[in-house]
Amino acid sequence: MPAQFLINVFIALLWTLISDEDELSFTTFVAGYLVGIVIVFLMHRFFGERFYLSRFFSLIKLLLIFNRELILSAKVVLGHIIRPKIKFKPGLFKYETALRGDWETTALALLVMLTPGSVVVEVTQKGDAFYIHAMDVDQSKNALLRSLKRFEKAIMEVTR
Repeated sequence: MPAQFLINVFIALLWTLISDEDELSFTTFVAGYLVGIVIVFLMHRFFGERFYLSRFFSLIKLLLIFNRELILSAKVVLGHIIRPKIKFKPGLFKYETALRGDWETTALALLVMLTPGSVVVEVTQKGDAFYIHAMDVDQSKNALLRSLKRFEKAIMEVTR
């Protein structure tokens, strides 16, 4: 990935130096960088790695998924707060994850804890399972499991 980026910057520098202009300009460098993106994209198969900007797009996708889940879970928690009678059953459940490595498990734990209504209580020693406290286990466990699967998939796209 770093090699692809460096080649792209090198192409942009060459584009800037070879262009027929009296002064160096930032817009010429940006145009060269965009041309470099196309060239590196066409050549990325020869590097044996995926295209370096795909990781950036995957990160943007993860942030959009998180924002969506944040809004949905905030609406559910707000609904519980506004109701005149408290009708929810808090509880713990175990979630086994397919993520491996410290970065991936930490990212998933932080994303779960940042969404309202759920908290990661403990991560197992191996890092392959979480104990999650949900505000309403009966009603929101399935929705939380769906969002965990979405988070896992998006994290794997970013890190692998």
